Amino acid sequence: MKAYWSIQDKQAWEYALKKVGYLEGNPDYICIEDFYDSYEWMKKQMRKRLPFYNGEQPVWLWLKKPDMRYAAHAERGTEIVRLTIELPEENVLVSDFDKWHSVLNDSFCSDTEEEDDLFEQGKLEITKEASWERIFDLTRPRYPEWSGKEENAVYQAVTGRIYLDSIKKVEHFIAR
Repeated sequence: MKAYWSIQDKQAWEYALKKVGYLEGNPDYICIEDFYDSYEWMKKQMRKRLPFYNGEQPVWLWLKKPDMRYAAHAERGTEIVRLTIELPEENVLVSDFDKWHSVLNDSFCSDTEEEDDLFEQGKLEITKEASWERIFDLTRPRYPEWSGKEENAVYQAVTGRIYLDSIKKVEHFIAR
């Protein structure tokens, strides 16, 4: 078992707690409509890589405890909760947060500017969609001038259904 953290809307948390007894992602909370296809791609990856995944909408997790003193966790003034969750690692799919934005932006996930240029010129064999698989290779070399230093890398994760007995701590906040 490993600890992860998730930030959830208070209403979503209360629904899970009082009505259904588990937490799942909800497509209504995808912040930008253009991201639906990216979430569907992630669900396909979850089906392929997680043995116990059953097709639920992903619940997003952090590998490091989010610092709630900073903005960007939710719309300002929103009541949210930070959940501490313990899950078996085989139920969690970890990815590079910055590289995930290649999927969100429907762009090639390049390692270097040179590779990006070669892709744009049609000189690479790898497809854009195949490049997205790189977000899961956490051992892939990073080129600081293009993708930042390794020590600054941020990793996120997804899982399917989270049962309440996996939630070890609930902390309430108002988003800044």
